[in-house]
Amino acid sequence: MVSRREFLATSGSALALAGLQAPVSGRTPGNRKRLALIATLWTYQSHAQHIGDRFLVGYPHQGEWHEPNMQIVSAYVDQKPAGDLSAERAKSFGLTVYPTIAQALRNGADKLAVDAVLIVGEHGNYPRNAKGQILYPRYEFFKQCIEVFERDGRSVPVYNDKHLTYSFRKAAEMVADSKRLGFPMLAGSSLPVTWRLPELELPLECEIDEALMVGCGLSDPMDYHALEAMQCMVERRRGGETGIKSVQLIEGPAVWQAGEQGRYSKRLLEAALSRSDKIFGKTTEDARPQDLVGSGVLPQIVPEPAAYFIERRDGLRTTLLMLNGAVGDYTFACRLKGSNEILSTQFFLTPTPNVTYSACLASKIEEMFATGKPPYPVERTLIVSGILESCLDSKVKGHTRLDTPHLSVTYRAPAQSQFCRA
Repeated sequence: MVSRREFLATSGSALALAGLQAPVSGRTPGNRKRLALIATLWTYQSHAQHIGDRFLVGYPHQGEWHEPNMQIVSAYVDQKPAGDLSAERAKSFGLTVYPTIAQALRNGADKLAVDAVLIVGEHGNYPRNAKGQILYPRYEFFKQCIEVFERDGRSVPVYNDKHLTYSFRKAAEMVADSKRLGFPMLAGSSLPVTWRLPELELPLECEIDEALMVGCGLSDPMDYHALEAMQCMVERRRGGETGIKSVQLIEGPAVWQAGEQGRYSKRLLEAALSRSDKIFGKTTEDARPQDLVGSGVLPQIVPEPAAYFIERRDGLRTTLLMLNGAVGDYTFACRLKGSNEILSTQFFLTPTPNVTYSACLASKIEEMFATGKPPYPVERTLIVSGILESCLDSKVKGHTRLDTPHLSVTYRAPAQSQFCRA
């Protein structure tokens, strides 16, 4: 199982724990876009360090060290536990950490004084609700930004890390606010933009017969990653995303029974698992690769399986299997209509200390801040936020199938591939 520490490890302990130094650059500060970082906390291996440090010192990109022509000039940090890095970053880079979000966005002035906002509401000591969702204040952070935009009569691009918030209603309100005020918005995580092994991109306007995703890790943080990775693949089908008709989350032996009943394809599961580079179970005992599906070993090594069944409004059925104990990475498989060939890939999570998949994400954030155009629709994150919430509703309501007419989110995938290739 991938630990939270492994998955979120950032760009290196030496840079994180020692004081970072501002990079030498020929660019003048006046030419750089000014960014405000709004974070739950800023510590080693937090998402704020994942993203924030890349806009302070740069990041590896296409075989070169890239320094964004933009700089974090102000920050708000909600919690400052032991190991807080915000004071050190402020000292090293000349940014100011303010006591309120409004002050951070105005950066010492009377009105909005930054060119873009990074909202990184991940990590920290926050409560969970009955569904197990961590109640990160992403919505509250965002609404405070909206208040500044409205009062000051100007808005700027906003990036919101990972899912928009734990509530689909609130997430939809956030997207509506961005459209009402006319500012570009990007959200999500690094899985859709990291490398793929192999470099699989489904043809735009293809017809998908069935799709299956395999993931690992704990619910709320890691099932979101897996659902988003699957979404970036199936959104390319004919007609684009049409919305979600129903969901169901089941757990335990019922997951294996569903496979026997044909609710998901064992052939797709075999193909997805065959892309894994972190196969656990008996493979780790005798060093031999293993057919996890054909051998029947999965029920022995996955004590708590979970299956997320997602039926789309156009009839496509998609499944996420969370298989802790079997694998330690994220893989996908599907079959297109009229073909017996299985297409599959792994969403590659590069190792520590570089963790360059977060650099892939930083490049997309930078692209939106520079051009004013999101490289992919925020509706992707919106619908995945809603899928996850509804699946967890299914879980707490006795693993029942739930109709989801509220998830009528429609959008088209970008024609151009957005994942890293170089």
